[in-house]
Amino acid sequence: PNEWLRKEDFVRVLNVNLVGLVEVTLSLLPLVRRARGRVVNVASILGRLAFYGGGYCPSKYGVEAFSDSLRRELRDFGVHVAIVEPGYFRTGMTDIARNLEALEQVWEQAPASVRESYGQRYFESLRKVFEESLRTRCSSDLSLVTGCMEHALTAAHPRTRYAAGWDARLHYIPLSYLPTALADRLLAPALPRPAQAP
Repeated sequence: PNEWLRKEDFVRVLNVNLVGLVEVTLSLLPLVRRARGRVVNVASILGRLAFYGGGYCPSKYGVEAFSDSLRRELRDFGVHVAIVEPGYFRTGMTDIARNLEALEQVWEQAPASVRESYGQRYFESLRKVFEESLRTRCSSDLSLVTGCMEHALTAAHPRTRYAAGWDARLHYIPLSYLPTALADRLLAPALPRPAQAP
């Protein structure tokens, strides 16, 4: 949850996932424009549907926005910009032990008043949901992502957006098109309720 985090926690993720991507893209853009090349940026399905707090979702929303504006600006130069939006895949980022350890550290660094508001039961339930989610949702078939990247780079008619993984295609992308109130209602049961919730 956002309230458990500090500004520095957000900045660290934004610097890597968004600012770093912008910096690399801008530094290579003159060459790409001259070659009438392609830009392929990796966002996430969580760049369309923010499901949890922290810097990851805002950084991926930023990748989407940057890529959209870049695509419109470079169209007349013959440069194609594509976005790959993977679902959940088994990578270093989804390592269960590492994520559970990070969740515990964030919980422990949260102010006492925040921990009291959420309650230990909330933390333990969230930990269980987090672990189960990482254990069951992550696909190990990374070729679904690399196949999208290859198509975006080599196809005669590349798409603008690529949803990688069945969870992205059949669950998250359709959910992102629903009215906000309905999407919120469908996502709510996945999260525990805080101790001091009304």
